[in-house]
Amino acid sequence: MSSHNLTPEQLEFFDTFGFLALPGALADSVAEIIAAFEEIWATRGGGHNGKAHDPAQRSCIVPFLDQHERLCALLEEPCIYGLLCSLLGNDFNYMGSDGNYYANDTPWHSDGWHPALRYVKIALYLDPLTRDTGCLRVIPGSHNTGDTYSEKLKEVRENPLLWGVEGKDLPAIALETDPGDVLVFNHNLKHAAFGGSTQRRMFTINCSQRIPDDQISELKDYIASSARFWIDRMYGETMMATANAQRLVHLEQGMANDGHLAALSAKAREQMTETARG
Repeated sequence: MSSHNLTPEQLEFFDTFGFLALPGALADSVAEIIAAFEEIWATRGGGHNGKAHDPAQRSCIVPFLDQHERLCALLEEPCIYGLLCSLLGNDFNYMGSDGNYYANDTPWHSDGWHPALRYVKIALYLDPLTRDTGCLRVIPGSHNTGDTYSEKLKEVRENPLLWGVEGKDLPAIALETDPGDVLVFNHNLKHAAFGGSTQRRMFTINCSQRIPDDQISELKDYIASSARFWIDRMYGETMMATANAQRLVHLEQGMANDGHLAALSAKAREQMTETARG
């Protein structure tokens, strides 16, 4: 399969700063991507848990790509495939996805903390966004582990005024985007959004390096965290049913290690009134 691999300079940028922007990378197919996004929400009641989107809260569907054959195929899109192979290796794992209607601000946070293995998130925003209308903000270099700066940033979620300023005023880069742009960042990277509308459309693709056999418990823990979305398998039926031999390379490890998820999801259904919103 042909792919668009990152350049050495792009790889060095990602290693150093923890993120990368690819303007217009999916511009040619963004109309059909948006159509698939809207079709999923329409079939799911337009919002969270089959109810209309509440502008006061984030609506979320997990897994998301897996709901539509066109979005499943993004894993084979040359720019996406090349990006993931460049950052994670040709045997990377697809670790799931989420589709969202965002509402209100998103405070500074990481999407996990992985000191040894690399996990990345591809973010696709389907509306034009600026620094004042909810675009992604990132703190360059905050993905690094073991230094004072990154350790101090972990405290920001519990103490938003750690440095005496509001989150929107922390030194950061605002990644303003148009539909068709592709953003990718390390899960460790601190990121946020401020000032956006109550219905910002966005979905993600989460992937990791293949997990070494002696660290497979990390994969199982990651899979277990999906129980809050009340899903019984790591991947949706459409993702698995339409997978060719190439895609199966990136699903195999997850499919082989999600046997504990159904029981955990059943327990979550007993304890929660609705699925998680993120």
